[in-house]
Amino acid sequence: MNEGVEWATHTCLNLAWLGDERAVPAARLAAFYELPAAYLNKQLQALARAGILTSVSGPRGGFRLAKAPDQVTLMDVVTAIDGPDPAFRCTEIRLRGGSSSGTTRYRTPCAIDTAMRKAELAWRRELAAQTLADVMTTVEATNPGVPDKVRRWFDDTH
Repeated sequence: MNEGVEWATHTCLNLAWLGDERAVPAARLAAFYELPAAYLNKQLQALARAGILTSVSGPRGGFRLAKAPDQVTLMDVVTAIDGPDPAFRCTEIRLRGGSSSGTTRYRTPCAIDTAMRKAELAWRRELAAQTLADVMTTVEATNPGVPDKVRRWFDDTH
């Protein structure tokens, strides 16, 4: 996973705490974490293409959540940023060089590929089972002041 997943997820949480009544410019969202605005904007555009965010143009434009936090899974965010491709790709190196022993084909699937796919499936299922609302609940239980801190920061005219 690239760091854009972390940035996108935190930004989605902030937008959820701000509510859906206003859009926030990418530069303002980036400033909250002191991130490069151009790079965060690419992540926000990917989230908008995936239907997670809505992009609003104009002088009061920016981004806001397109769906309720309980309708956005962590897997949705990961897929929007990193794409749907598997994390591991078996290239069948066992068919190359000295390891092939002249064999052109194995009778069983690659054990490494099988193990990696099994692990990735578990990972994807876990992320698909957790929503932004679930993460918000955890943050609010462990750090109850965070939502108000976020709202105050974005309400302040920096």
